[in-house]
Amino acid sequence: MQIAGSSAIVVGGAGGLGEATVRRLHGAGAKVVVADLADDKGAALERELGIRYVPTDATSENSVLAAITEAESLGPLRISVDTHGGPASGGRLVGKDGSPLDLDGFKKTIEFYLTAVFNVMRLSAAAIAKMEPLDEGGRGVIVNTASIAGYEGQIGQLPYSAAKGGVLGMTLVAARDLSPLGIRVVTIAPGTINTPAYGKAADQLEQYWGPQVPFPKRMGRSVEYAQLAQSVIENDYLNGEVIRLDGALRFPPK
Repeated sequence: MQIAGSSAIVVGGAGGLGEATVRRLHGAGAKVVVADLADDKGAALERELGIRYVPTDATSENSVLAAITEAESLGPLRISVDTHGGPASGGRLVGKDGSPLDLDGFKKTIEFYLTAVFNVMRLSAAAIAKMEPLDEGGRGVIVNTASIAGYEGQIGQLPYSAAKGGVLGMTLVAARDLSPLGIRVVTIAPGTINTPAYGKAADQLEQYWGPQVPFPKRMGRSVEYAQLAQSVIENDYLNGEVIRLDGALRFPPK
C-alpha cells in the first residue's frame, strides 16, 4: 500500500513510539493526525511538521471519532496506528499481607490497554471501510501495539499482561473479520524500548535491560518501532500477525 497521499491517524502520536511513527509517516508523504492528550507536545509537532493535532481520549467514542473526522478531511484514511498508553496497576495476585490484587486497578488497566485499543480499532476500521479500494481490493491497514509482556508477563504485571495478551488475541480475529473489506490488521509487540518518557531513568534502565537482550545488547529505539510500522503498512501480504520487536528478549519472572 502506498503511504504518500493517504491520511493516517496515530493514536498516542505525541509519545515515544507514536512520535517516531508520526515522523516516519509524514516523511513518507502521509497526511498525519496526532491523536493524543499531550497538548504541549502535540501542538509542538503540529507547528514543526505541519501535521494536525487533535486532543483525543482513546477510551471515548466521540473523542476518537473527532480525530478520525479530522484525518478524513485531509485525504483518504487508510492508516491507523495505535501506540497510546495510560495508567497501569500492578502487584501480586495475592500480596504478602494476604490481600487480593485490587479489582478496580485491574479494570482500569484493561480499559486503557485493551478496551481502548478495541475502541480505536473498530472506529478506524469503519472509517477505512468507506474508502475506495486500491490494488487487489485493499483499503487500508491497522497497526496495534501490544508488548512481549502479553506472552511472558513478569511477577506483578498481571493486569498489564492480561490487557496486552488481549491485544495479541484480537489480531487474527480482527484480520479475519475485516478481510472482506480489504483491511489488514497487524500487531507489534515491543520488548524494552527506551523512550523519552523514562527521562532521567533511561540510563539506569539501559544498564539493567541492555545486557539481558541477546542481540543487539541494548534496549530498543522508538525509530525501530516506526521503521517496522512503515514496513507493515507497505507490505500488503502482512496480515493477521503479531511481530515481536525485542532483540530475542524473553522476560524473566522478575
